[in-house]
Amino acid sequence: MKNLLQLGVAALMTITSITINAQNRESENSILWEVTGNGLSKSSYITGTFHIMCSKDFEMKPKVLKALEKSESFVMEINYTDPKEMTALQKMFKSDRKLSDQLSPNEANELDKILTDYGTNLKNMDSSSSQALYALISMKAVPCPPFEIKSYELELMQIALKNKKKISGLEKVEDQLTSINKAYELKDVIQQLKMGKEYETLLQRMITAFKKEDLQTVNDLFKNDKFMNRKQEKAMLTDRNKNWAEKMPEMMEKESSLFAVGGAHLMGDNGIIKLLRAKGYTVKPLSNL
Repeated sequence: MKNLLQLGVAALMTITSITINAQNRESENSILWEVTGNGLSKSSYITGTFHIMCSKDFEMKPKVLKALEKSESFVMEINYTDPKEMTALQKMFKSDRKLSDQLSPNEANELDKILTDYGTNLKNMDSSSSQALYALISMKAVPCPPFEIKSYELELMQIALKNKKKISGLEKVEDQLTSINKAYELKDVIQQLKMGKEYETLLQRMITAFKKEDLQTVNDLFKNDKFMNRKQEKAMLTDRNKNWAEKMPEMMEKESSLFAVGGAHLMGDNGIIKLLRAKGYTVKPLSNL
C-alpha cells in the first residue's frame, strides 16, 4: 500500500501540473455536486479535487465524506488500486530515449541550468520522460516535504477501501499518456519549467480559493494562456471530459457512485457538469449533505 500511495502521489503531481486551465465563468460554487434524474434510481455525486497540497492546508469536507458513505462505488480518474495501472505509472516516468538526444547542445545546457532550480540536473533526469519533468513543477510549487503532502483522491481511496467500496477509474494510464503526448512536446515542458516561481504563487492562490469552495476564482486564476493554450486544453480537458461524460451514465445506472476528479474538469462549457446536464441529468451543487 505504501508503494501504491507513493506512485499515486507522483502521478497526481504530474496531473496537477498539466491540468491547470482556462474555463468559462460558472455561477455555482461547490466542490460537491449531486447527479439525479434521467432514469437514475439513486443519486450519484461528483467532487472536484485539488490533487495535492500540504497537510496544513488539507481539509476533507464532511459533506464529501457523507457522499462517499452514501455511494456504493468510488471512481477516480485512474484506478490506483489496479496493479496493472501501477505498473503502467512506473513506466510513464521513464523513457527509452534520453532527453539530451532530443535537444541541441545549447538546449540541453539550458535545461541543465533550469533543473538546478529544482534540485537536480540533466544527468540525473536524462532517462526520464517529459511527464517526470512535469512532476518536478508540482514538487517545487508545493512548499512542504513529500511526507507532508496530502492528496484528496488517495485519502478518499483509503477510506473507500476501509469501507469495502468498489473502486474504479474513468480512464487508463495509457489514455492519460496519450492525452499528455498530444498536448505537450518536450520543449513545451521546458517552457513550463521556467515558470516555476509563477506556479508556486498560482498554486497558493488557488489553494486559498479551493478551501473556500470558490471555483469561480480558481478558474479565473488559470485563464492566463501562458499555462495552457487551446491545443493543450482540448487534449487535457475537453476531450477527456467528453470521454468521461460518456462513461459516467452507465456507471451511475449500475450503482450510486462518488466521482473524484480534478476541479478544472467540472466547470465551463466543456466541463463535466454541463456535459451531464446536456444528457438530461440534474446536476446541482451541494452546500451540505
